Amino acid sequence: MGRPRAFDEDKAVRAAVGLFGGRAYDGVSVDDLVGHLGVHRNSLYKTFGSKRGLYLVALRRHLADDVRPLLDDLAGAPDVAAVLRLVTSADLGLLLLAAVERAPVDAEVASEVQAALAAVDQAIVDALGVPADLAAALTAAALGILLRGNPDNAATALTRHLGPLT
Repeated sequence: MGRPRAFDEDKAVRAAVGLFGGRAYDGVSVDDLVGHLGVHRNSLYKTFGSKRGLYLVALRRHLADDVRPLLDDLAGAPDVAAVLRLVTSADLGLLLLAAVERAPVDAEVASEVQAALAAVDQAIVDALGVPADLAAALTAAALGILLRGNPDNAATALTRHLGPLT
């Protein structure tokens, strides 16, 4: 009979979300994980199998804890301005990093990212009654604004120009 787990798995996964969301997969070493999560290396491997295994659990937690509530909020968005405000104020760091860093080289991550983005698109379609391609363009624009830090108040300018379309 093995020793009982000496760490809180939920707490470790939440810490991993923050670590991967701040520094990306390649920017986090196993030593970083061990140090920041307070987990022994052997426990990490026994529980998650690998760094990638922990990353996938952390990504899925991020999608459940950060993206799912965004979808719920988007359901009540009355207009483009609200959509842009909601998406650009959401904590989507790990999703963005996963999309650009891991999705191109990891099919499982790509599938999770694509499903999350499709869900955001659909939430916009449902809320605003716009065509799917316009919803996808709004998602892309909002994520771009989030990524760039809303330069020159881009969200306001975009809202002003798109307002009449919805």
